[in-house]
Amino acid sequence: MKGGRKNLKRAVKEESLNLEDGHSIMQVLSLRGSNLIEVMDAQGKKSLALFPAKFQKSMWIKKGSFVVVDGTGKEKALESGSKVACIVSKVLFYEQVRALQKSAEWPEIFKSTVVDDSNGSLQSQTSKQEENELDSSDDDGLPPLEANTNRMRPFELQPDTESDSGSDSDS
Repeated sequence: MKGGRKNLKRAVKEESLNLEDGHSIMQVLSLRGSNLIEVMDAQGKKSLALFPAKFQKSMWIKKGSFVVVDGTGKEKALESGSKVACIVSKVLFYEQVRALQKSAEWPEIFKSTVVDDSNGSLQSQTSKQEENELDSSDDDGLPPLEANTNRMRPFELQPDTESDSGSDSDS
């Protein structure tokens, strides 16, 4: 049976997501290596989570992804001196994140975050006012960017000086 990732995504779409006791939704802040990731919970606390080896080749995560974490032994692990507080039990795909954002289970702290869909394009859920504020910011006194002369410009962006000069020479 080929198409492992495709079949995995299909199986995940058919499965309904219900958070069990001790499970919570967390956002990935950074990848630390050695199966460790830094995650942030709904209260804004950062902690380390273990990304099990069984997920490594079938599920991919990156900064900003959302995961379901099993934190049942979190307090016990922290008391014993372990820095790893929880274990990733599921990786949420884009469609699941969209469905959860509409439900009551989605934490308020993640309402205004950027979500990365499966096509690779970023979708932001900020208001138009915030975008306008970002656009109206000044350049901090920096000079304007110069054109890159090493690249040919696309046809739409080439100036019409050649066509204008050709019409002048005809008359």
